[in-house]
Amino acid sequence: MDEFASIQHWTGDRQGACWQQKRGVTLGIGDDTASIDIGSAEDGIAGPKQLLLAVDTMVEKVHFNDSTMSDEDIGYKALAANISDIAAMGGIPLHALVAISVPPSYNAERIRRVYDGLYLCADKYGIAIIGGDTTSSPEYLVITVTLTGTIEKNAEIRRSGAKPGDVIFLTGPIGLSAAGLNLLLMTKVGTARSNLIEDELYRALLCAHQRPSPSVKAGRLLLHSGACHSLNDVSDGLASEAWEIAEASGLRLVLYEHRLPKAGSMSAYASIAGVNPLEWMLYGGEDYVLLGTMSSKLAPEVRDTFHAEGLPFYIIGETEAGEPAVELLSIYNDGDGKVTVSGKGSAASQQEIRQPLQKRGYNHFQR
Repeated sequence: MDEFASIQHWTGDRQGACWQQKRGVTLGIGDDTASIDIGSAEDGIAGPKQLLLAVDTMVEKVHFNDSTMSDEDIGYKALAANISDIAAMGGIPLHALVAISVPPSYNAERIRRVYDGLYLCADKYGIAIIGGDTTSSPEYLVITVTLTGTIEKNAEIRRSGAKPGDVIFLTGPIGLSAAGLNLLLMTKVGTARSNLIEDELYRALLCAHQRPSPSVKAGRLLLHSGACHSLNDVSDGLASEAWEIAEASGLRLVLYEHRLPKAGSMSAYASIAGVNPLEWMLYGGEDYVLLGTMSSKLAPEVRDTFHAEGLPFYIIGETEAGEPAVELLSIYNDGDGKVTVSGKGSAASQQEIRQPLQKRGYNHFQR
């Protein structure tokens, strides 16, 4: 198949014209550019709105390989990572442009499976795929997705809005994706590895890495609450994202170790792998939950709203005035068997230790 036949094979008959029109698409795949009437897009925003734009690239041997991702997983995750960026502003994802560079090792059917994953994610989150670009690549697969979204005018939640005295929150557990990657990359092969992958307890770890769930609904709830001062998605690791908020807002973030949400499957596998789960939680990344700050007075109401919607919500720390920094507060009992239930307490019963967290996470240019 030539280039144009391949594009038709990968994208044809995927999304109906009427459905795309509801997303504001007036001209989709087939012309030199797509055309969008953003004002007519059925996105649930009644008043004035503005456009959001995000772009993300996945490169074979950098972000994935055959031992960690199926072809469908590649397409799904390429779009999901972008959706998470829109969610982190409180926005609604709408349209995607897909640029793909195909090496000789990927035939037309393999790329069709990549698009199967793309469209599966797109249909789940109501995204119209409206165009892109296709080129050859000498060795590795490269896929870049550009995503549009909408949000109420001047309502986007930025990293720079945190205030001293805010509570810090997460909208889900962390460390699962890193644990899933570790499981997939285990050096042991054979029955032991196979049994772990097939174990239902660890399926959540693999799903977190291969088919992540961006937090669009959580982002919208936070925007409508009016309580959220800053927001970021956990793509490069909790410590790295916390540093981004600290630097953008000009203050200190103090994370309570005992309040960090730890999934049972992740902890169980960490014990098997001989890894401190805190390493995955702080520095693993690709969890795509939301990290942010909000008014301490309004946080209980927001938490109740999340729980009523069946969504998790964890208060994990607080912000303080001072030079930008991120610290981890750990609590140790005094040996009398007393149980710590909060970050506060008397010196007689417990000891609080703060340690600075490195500005560390996934960094493409770190040497």
